[in-house]
Amino acid sequence: MKKLFTLIAIAGFLSFGTFNSVYAQEEPTTEEVSTEEAAQTEEPAKEEVAAPVEENTEEVAPAEDESFTQIIKQKFIEGGPGFMGIVLVCLILGLAIVIERIIYLNMATTNSTKLLKNIEDALNSGGVDAAKEVCRNTKGPVASIFYQGLDRSHEGIEMVEKSVISYGGVQMGLLEKGISWISLFIALAPMLGFMGTVIGMIGAFDAIAEAGDISPAVVATGIKVALLTTVFGLIVAIILQIFYNYIVAKVDSIVNDMENASISLIDLLVKNKLTK
Repeated sequence: MKKLFTLIAIAGFLSFGTFNSVYAQEEPTTEEVSTEEAAQTEEPAKEEVAAPVEENTEEVAPAEDESFTQIIKQKFIEGGPGFMGIVLVCLILGLAIVIERIIYLNMATTNSTKLLKNIEDALNSGGVDAAKEVCRNTKGPVASIFYQGLDRSHEGIEMVEKSVISYGGVQMGLLEKGISWISLFIALAPMLGFMGTVIGMIGAFDAIAEAGDISPAVVATGIKVALLTTVFGLIVAIILQIFYNYIVAKVDSIVNDMENASISLIDLLVKNKLTK
């Protein structure tokens, strides 16, 4: 009985110790659960604070993605519709003349070597009338000059030379038609820009006089307008100047070809003994 009682007492003591240890382990677990719950309750608060920051970032981002045309449009409006509009008109009119001249000069370009060969074949086969028909069917100032020379071939070599020189001057005038207007717009655009600069500076000094202060905020608007008009005027002049140089070079090339081809035509007529 004593042994049985002793075993029961030991078992009860061990059971009590085990219960205490389990209870001690359960208490930290409860604290951890409470800590996790607190963390979970804090995370939504952090997310709620971070959400407006993301919205602000999305609102700022589109302002940085402005296209080049939008920037040019904004600067054009800031420069003022007065002088900026006049500068734009100069650009539009200048480009219109440039496009017309480029198309005309490209159509006026002729393969003079091939034309001379066709005229020589026509002279050998059908005479002057056949050669004149070849010139009528060919576009360009060189063919027109050849036609005038062939039409005067029966009057002698001197008359052919005078006819070629006279009609060559007429064709040169047609090639250079409108180029002076391009040079006018090239000079006018930066001058208008500089005038806008002067007017903008006058406005800046008027603002200083009214405010009685020389702070940057007072003069910034006038100076900005002044610089924008100058920049746009110079841009227009640069664009038109590039096309102007191309057109002048094209005209010179066609004129040189006309002169060389005219000399070759006279030599061809003398060779075939078609002039007196």
